[in-house]
Amino acid sequence: MSEFPDFSDLRALYVNCTLKRSPEPSNTQGLMDASIALMRERDVHVDTLRFVDLDVATGVYPDMREHGWPVDAWPGEVWPLVEAADILVVGGPIWLGDNASVTKRLVERLYSMSGEFNDRGQYVYYGKVGGAIITGNEDGIKHCAMNLLYSLQHIGYAIPPGADAGWIGEAGPGPSYLDPGSGGPENDFTNRNTTFMTYNLLHLARLLKDAGGFPAGGNLRAEWDAGDHSGFEANPEYR
Repeated sequence: MSEFPDFSDLRALYVNCTLKRSPEPSNTQGLMDASIALMRERDVHVDTLRFVDLDVATGVYPDMREHGWPVDAWPGEVWPLVEAADILVVGGPIWLGDNASVTKRLVERLYSMSGEFNDRGQYVYYGKVGGAIITGNEDGIKHCAMNLLYSLQHIGYAIPPGADAGWIGEAGPGPSYLDPGSGGPENDFTNRNTTFMTYNLLHLARLLKDAGGFPAGGNLRAEWDAGDHSGFEANPEYR
């Protein structure tokens, strides 16, 4: 029987990037709920957002009200939850073989904060862990997850093994994850990947939190700007 550390001081945020506004059922939410249930079973504090329900402006700046938008829910409603979370799971549908537009908009707003710093002087997402959940009824799970996980690691998130899960059913038009008879909630492959992803996110978040975050050596912008390049030579002598 597996033994687990105490995860009760961890916080997770699940952002559903479905194109459907509440209260319309979301297949992505259905699969995300399986992962959320596992985390809550381990006493993790979990917050959830349906991104399309919020009046979040489009753009790549921390507050788009400073760039012509009359309203922007990002700085007041979304960013505080992102900043507080040790784990971020981005979920969304596949459309035309790629991540949907709402997912792309979330990634752009995450990117808008990537120049901020944490209390160690590192980029703000250092020490946080990221994962991806993808649903649809057409091919593209690995492509969409690859795009999301690359984006998250590029801005500073740590990615554990097996950090994605998804369900697409048979190729071509057909039932979605929550549709009766789809087989989605009973699919062993999807359920296994969802479980492994969830616990790998928890384990890596536990390791990082216990270590006080990601080590601050050779990755501090202030030191680089001050001339301390941690041994890097711009034009090393040819040897």
